[in-house]
Amino acid sequence: MTSIDVQNLTKEYGTRRAVDDLTFSVRPGRVTGFLGPNGAGKSTTMRLVLGLDRPTSGTAVIGGRPYAGLREPLRHVGALLDANAAHGSRTGRDHLRTLATSNRIPGRRVDEVLEETGIAAVARRRVRTYSLGMRQRLGIAAALLGDPEVVMLDEPSNGLDPEGIVWIRALLRRLAAEGRTVLVSSHLMNETASFADHLVVLGRGRLLADTPMREFIDTRVCPRVRIRTTDATALTGVLARHGHEAVRHEAGHWTVDHARVDDIGRLASAAGVPLLELATEEGTLEQAYFDLTGGEAEFTAPSQEV
Repeated sequence: MTSIDVQNLTKEYGTRRAVDDLTFSVRPGRVTGFLGPNGAGKSTTMRLVLGLDRPTSGTAVIGGRPYAGLREPLRHVGALLDANAAHGSRTGRDHLRTLATSNRIPGRRVDEVLEETGIAAVARRRVRTYSLGMRQRLGIAAALLGDPEVVMLDEPSNGLDPEGIVWIRALLRRLAAEGRTVLVSSHLMNETASFADHLVVLGRGRLLADTPMREFIDTRVCPRVRIRTTDATALTGVLARHGHEAVRHEAGHWTVDHARVDDIGRLASAAGVPLLELATEEGTLEQAYFDLTGGEAEFTAPSQEV
């Protein structure tokens, strides 16, 4: 299977180090979310993998080979880095036909990816008339054209309507389920949480995390149990006797940090405490991400008290 392997990758622009000794791998069969604040080096890293920039040092290979060494590269790697890359005077169909011809891809694939990405109806319109969402779909169509084993997408949800966002989630999951290697850069935490299995997180050009998404969240966000009861005195009493501290919230519910639903449920049941709600409050990707990258952003604004 084909993987993306980055080893001690560094890229300097003058005195600025955009990518700083990065080492990580993107494996087949899962969607890897590529995260980091603005200026973290995500786009530069993707450009280095695709041979659009030369590294100062280190290597980035796809299936053990540099991108420049791939014959008919669209058959191996499909990428979307810029939704505005297609020439505005061409039709969407002609843009894809040109790419297909240059990589010896059968013409039938043009119609297949136009249908798959939902833009067959506008394929004969010039690209300059396309909305941002339509351009995104055209860029994704181009990435899928060669039926590649590796797919790299930079902000693929940008400009898509809600239906399009649901579609891209399903597409990414399907590509991974087919055993392909999928790397997706995004600033949208909730969106990334909906499709990613694994995360690679950068900050100021350095690797901050390379881990399964659930593990990333669970190690940085305290798990909590949420409770509602009609007898707060009994609840807090039984929890305190077993070493748990319950915190009351203005909405009327209670939370217990570092606790499991099963344990709290058993304690309440044994003590006869009436429960109206008992649920796990799992941490979110957004919470874990900000916990890790809070000091890595290139630009920050002062927090506002509400």
